[in-house]
Amino acid sequence: MTNDNSLKGRWALVLGASSGFGAATSLELARHGMNIFGVHLDLRSTLPNAERVANEIRDVGCEAVFFNMNAADADKRKQALESMKERLSQGDTVRVLVHSLAFGTLRPFVPENQEEALKQSQMEMTLDVMANSLVYWVQDLYYSHLLGPNSRLFAMTSVGSTRIWPGYGAVSAAKAALESHVRQLSYELAPSGVRINAILAGVTDTPALRKIPGHEALIDWSRERNPSGRMTTPEDVAKAIAMLSGEGSGWITGDVIRVDGGENISG
Repeated sequence: MTNDNSLKGRWALVLGASSGFGAATSLELARHGMNIFGVHLDLRSTLPNAERVANEIRDVGCEAVFFNMNAADADKRKQALESMKERLSQGDTVRVLVHSLAFGTLRPFVPENQEEALKQSQMEMTLDVMANSLVYWVQDLYYSHLLGPNSRLFAMTSVGSTRIWPGYGAVSAAKAALESHVRQLSYELAPSGVRINAILAGVTDTPALRKIPGHEALIDWSRERNPSGRMTTPEDVAKAIAMLSGEGSGWITGDVIRVDGGENISG
């Protein structure tokens, strides 16, 4: 845990809070004393997981306010931010933002059967949810005066931003765009003291990974390649984000920070 109290009693906003990296980070930040605004999109079958995460946050003595909504919907976003402003005390800001949205189309660009090819609407949806929504959330937070000079913003990227995998083209494009957005936002937000970085996790066994065609080969590749002898876990990433959320990270911005146990050191 961080050795300062800069997070205790403050609020974090986690986009994608009900599973994977978002759930693990919500729980880790709560262990550091943070209250959590969680945005997630769950149907009845998966809603219990979101409720479990919210209850575990409350069990450690922190507040949990969750919104079951499409994080890429502009109207829903504005409504959620209005609710957050009403919940925050005068002068409070969002101390930590975590963008961990994994919702996109996994289709090849030019398969033999044209009917199976990625469509324009699917490409646009994938980039909007997994990349462009970061910009829109940051804009609305900034203009609502919900970001302060110590706010720390994180966006989840992957090695797929620079590597090829069958059917991963649209998501790869989204991850590359996300990293570009992080660089641009870091430049524009620097004068206000807001810091933003991309977190590049190693291959992690999450619900999102298991939707990728051939994910079993990715898991095997990671286990064989990682010099630390195991795969990355959501908890590994959550602990790194909590550490980077402390006051000592004030001069780190615009970077892609690897949290992978050395998985990618050999290229």
